[in-house]
Amino acid sequence: MGFQQEPSWIIQFKSNDTVMAYSPQKKKMQPFFLMFDHGDVYNFANEYFRIKKISKDSLVFQRLHLQKKEISKDIRSDVNITYYSENYLKNELKTTAAELQKPSKADTLYVQKLSARSNRNPQNLDSAFAGRQPVEFTPVSKLIKVKKITTVDPIMGRTQSYDYLFPYYRIDIDKSYKDFAYEFNVLVNANGKMYLTSFANVLPEYREARKKSLEAIISVYLQNLLRVTPGKTLGIPHSSEIKLVVQGKKSNN
Repeated sequence: MGFQQEPSWIIQFKSNDTVMAYSPQKKKMQPFFLMFDHGDVYNFANEYFRIKKISKDSLVFQRLHLQKKEISKDIRSDVNITYYSENYLKNELKTTAAELQKPSKADTLYVQKLSARSNRNPQNLDSAFAGRQPVEFTPVSKLIKVKKITTVDPIMGRTQSYDYLFPYYRIDIDKSYKDFAYEFNVLVNANGKMYLTSFANVLPEYREARKKSLEAIISVYLQNLLRVTPGKTLGIPHSSEIKLVVQGKKSNN
């Protein structure tokens, strides 16, 4: 269904081949070479962009997702960014970049609409969407530990946004009924309830048994030993899908 992209891009053209871009991680402007790739595609700040429109007051870029040097022809490359000149913001729009970056009333109403749809269909993956604030797990027992795993990989084209688009968690359980290690996906609804959505690496004849085992792990361990805060966008809770690696260790006593 989509996702909210954090509007944190601020750029300044310092010369014909240098762009200053704001880094949300380092919270400062950093210089990058502006490199022409081909056609109307350019690269700077480790990202690829297509220039769609240029005027004296604004630029419209299309942020492109590449995989093995090929532009992805799907929603990952369907992100458009409009930049306004500082003079236009100040003298024409009478506002600031910080104000324009804030969610509008239309943004809030749209997310509320999507959230209501996902809440009406809490087990329907088609109604879920990535939360700008991903699911959070808080252990309520010393028997369980949770770690959120980053999947950022510039070489593979995985930017910082992957950590909230595709949340990934490692969960370790002590004193489980047996030793096990499974990787699977769950849908977390707006109330924090988890539903198994997919899993792999199992022969067809054992698939139903594996499904029952994973559902039992979710209901017995995860739902009871963790406080689950659902994913949110603009502070609005909604259904979202996450990936889990769950490892259980049986007590030696």
